[in-house]
Amino acid sequence: MTRAIVHMDLDTFFVSCARLENPQLNGIPLIVGGGERGVVASCSYEARYFGVRSAMPIRMALQLCPQAKIIKGDMELFSKKSHEVTQIIEENSPLVEKASIDEFYLDITGMDKFYGCYKWTNELSQTITKETGLPISFALSVNKTVSKIATGEGKPKGNLEIPQNMVQPFLNPLSIRKIPMVGEVTFNLLSRLGIRNIEKLSGVPAEVLQSMIGKNGLELWKKANGIDNTPVEPYTERKSLSTEHTYLQDTIDIKQIQSLILGMVEKLAYQARCEQWLVSTIAVKIRYANFDTENLQRKISYTSCDHVLGKMALELFHKLYNRRMRIRLVGITFTGLVRGTYQMNMFEDTEEMIALYQAMDKIKKRFGYDAVTRCGGRNQKSKAGNIISNPKAQFLNPKNPE
Repeated sequence: MTRAIVHMDLDTFFVSCARLENPQLNGIPLIVGGGERGVVASCSYEARYFGVRSAMPIRMALQLCPQAKIIKGDMELFSKKSHEVTQIIEENSPLVEKASIDEFYLDITGMDKFYGCYKWTNELSQTITKETGLPISFALSVNKTVSKIATGEGKPKGNLEIPQNMVQPFLNPLSIRKIPMVGEVTFNLLSRLGIRNIEKLSGVPAEVLQSMIGKNGLELWKKANGIDNTPVEPYTERKSLSTEHTYLQDTIDIKQIQSLILGMVEKLAYQARCEQWLVSTIAVKIRYANFDTENLQRKISYTSCDHVLGKMALELFHKLYNRRMRIRLVGITFTGLVRGTYQMNMFEDTEEMIALYQAMDKIKKRFGYDAVTRCGGRNQKSKAGNIISNPKAQFLNPKNPE
């Protein structure tokens, strides 16, 4: 049976949400971000006309489009509207995967026996727009890769269908940049060899691609040839991220406890970024030597930046710890999670700060979590990992500085 996989993507989601709240923003170049040294989290099609793009430094965006209006992001609003869309899709679809705050995959294989797959998807998209006010694009094809690429080609408000016999003709003329796994490094490497469109890439033997770019070569070859057997994973929303540390010997060493807390926060924040979560509530738990347990939590602006979360965790700890007794256990919990990346939430942070987090995460993903740390906790050797205490501290001990 031929698979029927739908990719749905809310058009300029942040901008659309802002315009629902303030219709006066309709029709004008709009940038969602913050501060002249920040980055563009999202922008309207009116701003894109001038060359503005997501993740671009705002100062550069304003050079391209001086008349653009900049507004701060409202993650409370974004989360609320995303939840509304998610509920509509879940109530109507047999199998849903929520890929991000504004992106969904649906597996409706077999539905054509009872109802046309394209007709059904089109009606669902119309229902979403009618009930939430948000424009949405979709594409229907035989796998995730093709449907995602097709959604991008159909934006805004696109509704494409790419049947099996049209997959390769659809893909062939497109730039290799359209393949989701092709980043800047891979694109530059292939471009130097004259491989710039998918048709040419699809003709390169898989073993040659493997020798050129490593283990991802085979996967890239498959995607260029329209092959993707990745299943649609049922969507389940994570409720929290947490970790605890129990001391072998009860302690009253406050500096060591603070280092432990920062290390735990760093590790959880890295996990949140890897899984694309933003955190709105942080809680600290301590258990004294007599087993008395106390908890304190605080709601914060959505973030996954450990220099923000670490500072708050220490403030909560100092409010909790008021007994001068030895401590047996320390725990950290992040709740109030919504889908999104830390870039989307850095409306007040600088592009330098974002670049720092991107560089650290890249090194950690490539060489392991402990490959890079900051000087604040370099001597801390707990199961929470090394420590971050200063958001602008220099890198220490990367396994491979190149």
